[in-house]
Amino acid sequence: MKVKNSIYDVVINGCCLLLLTGVTVFLAAVWESIPAVVPMHHNFAGEVDRWGSKGEMILLPVIAWAMYLLITLLEQFPDIWNTGIRITEENRERAYRTLKNLIATMKLILVGVFVFLTVETALILRLPAWFLPLTLGILFGDIAYWIWKLVRIK
Repeated sequence: MKVKNSIYDVVINGCCLLLLTGVTVFLAAVWESIPAVVPMHHNFAGEVDRWGSKGEMILLPVIAWAMYLLITLLEQFPDIWNTGIRITEENRERAYRTLKNLIATMKLILVGVFVFLTVETALILRLPAWFLPLTLGILFGDIAYWIWKLVRIK
């Protein structure tokens, strides 16, 4: 069963594509001004604990684009999703819509994280201490919200 795209899906995918295109253009525009060595890993406090070549930085948007494309592909096959609830003819459409919303929102969050990391790295900025707890809070809060909606489906 294919789940039709809703306005929510169009908006989420539009935001993802805008972020991904924007960070790709940004990186190309500032590439010459980026130093040869950039921060590539941060500890829990946001302090740099590994430096790498600026060429390594290309992996961040590449991974973000790959995740976006893979997740978008997986959204097309709801029959392979682990729903956590019993799918019946009566609840199939609502359950798959809820799961597709969960997946789409997670996709946007992950793309946003990779875009943020790319910009922070390109500008040689220290990762803020709030970044990890906030990111995890948003990600797990989103998952909890959609799972709560899912289990309410009869």
